[in-house]
Amino acid sequence: MFMIKSIVKFFSKGHERSLNVKKNIFSSLLIKGGSILISLMLVPLTISFVNETQYGLWLTLSSIVGWFNFFDVGLGNGLKTKLTESISEKDFLKAKKYVSTTYAALALISLVLLIVFLIAQHFLDWSRILNAPSEYSDELWLVALVVFISFSFQFVLQLITVIAVSNQNTVIGSLINFIGNLISFIAIFFLTKSYSSGTLLQLCIPICLSPMLVLMLFSAVLYKTKYKLIAPSFKYVDFRSINEILSLGLKFFVIQLGLILYYNIDNMVITQVLGPKEVTPYNIAYKYFGVITMISAIVMTPLWAAYSEANTKGDYDWIRKTVKNLNWLCLGLAVLAVIMALISPLIYKFWVGEKIYIPLSLSLVLAFYTVWNTYRTIYIYYLNGIGVIKIQVYLVLISGILNIPLAIYLAKLFGVTGVVLSTTILCFFCGIIEIIQYKKLINNSATGLWKK
Repeated sequence: MFMIKSIVKFFSKGHERSLNVKKNIFSSLLIKGGSILISLMLVPLTISFVNETQYGLWLTLSSIVGWFNFFDVGLGNGLKTKLTESISEKDFLKAKKYVSTTYAALALISLVLLIVFLIAQHFLDWSRILNAPSEYSDELWLVALVVFISFSFQFVLQLITVIAVSNQNTVIGSLINFIGNLISFIAIFFLTKSYSSGTLLQLCIPICLSPMLVLMLFSAVLYKTKYKLIAPSFKYVDFRSINEILSLGLKFFVIQLGLILYYNIDNMVITQVLGPKEVTPYNIAYKYFGVITMISAIVMTPLWAAYSEANTKGDYDWIRKTVKNLNWLCLGLAVLAVIMALISPLIYKFWVGEKIYIPLSLSLVLAFYTVWNTYRTIYIYYLNGIGVIKIQVYLVLISGILNIPLAIYLAKLFGVTGVVLSTTILCFFCGIIEIIQYKKLINNSATGLWKK
C-alpha cells in the first residue's frame, strides 16, 4: 500500500513540467523496454538468416545511407526548438507555418537526393565501396536501391517524431520505433522458417518498409487528431520563415556533419581496414551497451523541449535541480555498465553463440565510452534546448575530422577496440568543455563565445 501511494505521489505532485517529463519517461520506458528486447532478439535471428559477412555488409551499407540524414541541413533540430517556443507562447499560426514550411523543404531536398542517387547508382561499385566479395556485387546494387528509396520517404516522414517531441510527447517516437521493430522481427522470423539461408535483399525489405509504413500511419492519424492545429498544409508554406529555422538549424547541420565523421564512420573504417566480417562483433557489442544509451535516451529525450520552455520562462532553479538528479542517474548507469562489461563474455555466448568472438577489451572501452557519453548528454541537451551551440559546432567538427585518421591508426594497432578507443578519447575532451560551458551559462558568468 505504501509503495502504491509513493508511486501515485511521484506522478501527481511536483512542478507541472516535471510531471509531464515523468509521465513521458514512464510511458517511454514501457514501450522502449519492448523495443530493446526486440532489438536484442533480432541480432541472433538475423545472423541465423544471413551469414556473418552479409550481416556486416548490411550494417555498413545502412549506416552509409544514414549519413544522408545530414542533408536536412539541421531543419529538424531547428524546428524542434522554434516549434517548442511557439507552442509555449500559444502562437499556433506561427507553429503551423514552421511545420508546413519544414515539410516542404525536406520534401524538396529528398526529391533532389533521390534523383542524384538514381543517376549515381549506375556508376557505383558497391562491392568495392564495402570491400565485399565480388559475388555480392549485383545483390548489393539492388539492396542499395531499396535502402535509399526507403530512406527518401523516411527522411520526410520522420518529422512527425520531431513534432511530438516539440509538444513534450516523446512516447509517440518510442511507439513508432517499437511497432516498426516488431513488424520487422515478425517478418524476418517467418522468412527464417521459409528459407534455410537468406539473402541481403530479403533481409532489407522488411527492415526498410516497416518503419516507413508505421510513420505514414501515425502521421495520418495524429494530424487529423492530436496535432490538428499545427498540421502541415500547402497554404501555410512560407519559405520566408525558413530563415528563422535555419538560423539555428544550420548550426545543427554542422554538428550532424561532424557526428557522421565522429560516430557513424566507424563501420566504414572497420570494413576498409579490418574487413566487413569484423563489423559484426563491433555492432553486437555496441548494441549490447546500447541498452544503457536507450535507458538514458528515455529519460533525456523529453528534456530538450522542457529545457527550452524552462529557459524561455527563466526557471533556472528547475534546470539546476533536473541536472543534479540526472547526475545521480548517470552514476547508477555507470555501475550497471561495469557489471555488464564484466559479465559480457557470458552474455555474448548465450546471446549469439560461440562462433562470433568479441574481445573483453572492446566491452571495457565501450562501457566507459557509453557512460561518459551519457554524462555529457545531460549538458548537451540543455545547450541544444536553449540554442547555445556554437562551441559544440566547433568541437564536433574538429573531432569528426580527427576521428578518421586516429581511428584508422588505432584500428591497425588494436583492431576493432582501437576504433572505439578513438571515439572515446575525442568524446572525453569534448565533454569537459561542454560541462564547463553549462556551468558558466547556468551561473550567468558566460561571456563571448561561451554564450553563443
